[in-house]
Amino acid sequence: MKLSILATALAMAVLPPCAHAHGQPKAQHGGVVAMANDLSFELVAQGQRTTLYLFDHDKPLEAKTFSGKLTRLSGSQKTEVELKPAGANRLEAAVSVSKGDKVVATLTSGDKKSHTVRFSLK
Repeated sequence: MKLSILATALAMAVLPPCAHAHGQPKAQHGGVVAMANDLSFELVAQGQRTTLYLFDHDKPLEAKTFSGKLTRLSGSQKTEVELKPAGANRLEAAVSVSKGDKVVATLTSGDKKSHTVRFSLK
């Protein structure tokens, strides 16, 4: 009995834990990443367009089931534009964002869940 307890304690001390915590996801497209409701979102500025990539545990999430808007706060100016599906896991908005802007994406998924994602561009 004592030997089995000792063996179990030794094994627990030597073996790495199996559980992995969810850390901040890495940008896959050179943008800014934020999380909401266990999903990750990457905001990428591309000239006069802004792209929002959707991920569920680092796997692309189908964007065609999402709808929403992008709100850009630049100083005292506020701009709201519609986000539209633009491919596999991408939504796009016809708005330019730049350093210093704050951006809020308000989304509704196909299952009617709301997602609000905030980005601060530094």
